[in-house]
Amino acid sequence: MGSLDIGIDLGTTKIIIHKAGAGVLLHEPAVVAINTKDNSIIAVGEEALRMLGRTPGYIVAEFPLRDGVISDHVMTEILLKHCIKRACDSLIIKHRVIICVPSEITDVEKRAVVEAVVNAGGRKVFLIDEPIAAAIGAGIDISKPKGNMVIDIGGGTTDIAVISLCGVVVSQSIKFAGDKVDEEIIKYISSKFKISIGKKMAEQVKKEVGNLYKPSHDIKTSVKGRNLLTCYPQLVTVSECDIYEAVEEFGEMIVEEIKKVLDQTPPELASDIIETGILLTGGTSLMKGIAKLIEERTGVKTTVADDPIGCVSRGTSLAFDYVDILQTGFTSETHI
Repeated sequence: MGSLDIGIDLGTTKIIIHKAGAGVLLHEPAVVAINTKDNSIIAVGEEALRMLGRTPGYIVAEFPLRDGVISDHVMTEILLKHCIKRACDSLIIKHRVIICVPSEITDVEKRAVVEAVVNAGGRKVFLIDEPIAAAIGAGIDISKPKGNMVIDIGGGTTDIAVISLCGVVVSQSIKFAGDKVDEEIIKYISSKFKISIGKKMAEQVKKEVGNLYKPSHDIKTSVKGRNLLTCYPQLVTVSECDIYEAVEEFGEMIVEEIKKVLDQTPPELASDIIETGILLTGGTSLMKGIAKLIEERTGVKTTVADDPIGCVSRGTSLAFDYVDILQTGFTSETHI
């Protein structure tokens, strides 16, 4: 493998750069903070995340990707340039890059990703579907004629795919994942408790009392926000059962999409999946009860991968070994 080969997991909420043999070179929130008065860059990554919701009006901290695709090209290039420079110590040397994308994005969206990577220092860019990268990163031998179902649940998208012989046989991608769950929690807290909370607090609540399978009234956490009626700061206590009302739709949607994919899966591969089970990757797969819910509703053993957050980034760097044999879900988009 070339010394200049790197894999990038460019997600809605985070960016991870990985190099086979060296491990994770960078893991940062995918956030950029800018001064709108002169369009100067204030901070990128973790430093920018700390500014989220805490800046004066003229400083804007934002995620340049939405629902797994680029929404702000300029900010995405800035993010990539900053992160590649930090990870690789140079922007002078051009790298071969494999970068993951949701399995059902459009050609226009693919070109936007490629242009951003090239402008940020990529020499040759390969795109790989997130489920393929996740499977490789989780240690699945995708070259065998055996069906494996991988579900990558990130911040912006949930990708469901059946993989066999280095290709995607059936796939489905929905723009409902961790970020949408946070939004639903924000709406629920606002509606039921008349408390306004931010994204970071919603994410904390999701981690502490978000439960998609048999939630408990006894497991609780404190939520801090602003009372919408008095405008004063207020603290309330919520339980798993409270938050279940906000996240239940997410669980039901994933189960329904899995069933659609299984309905389209050839019988031979479906029988393989009964044996191999369903593998969950991505940060939102760590949400309590999600594996148990899927297993109960589908009858297929469901497990969360070891290091589910790092599976995709690890898979992107290891995918250089598969460049010549990957069938679908993998393309070489540029050569400069």
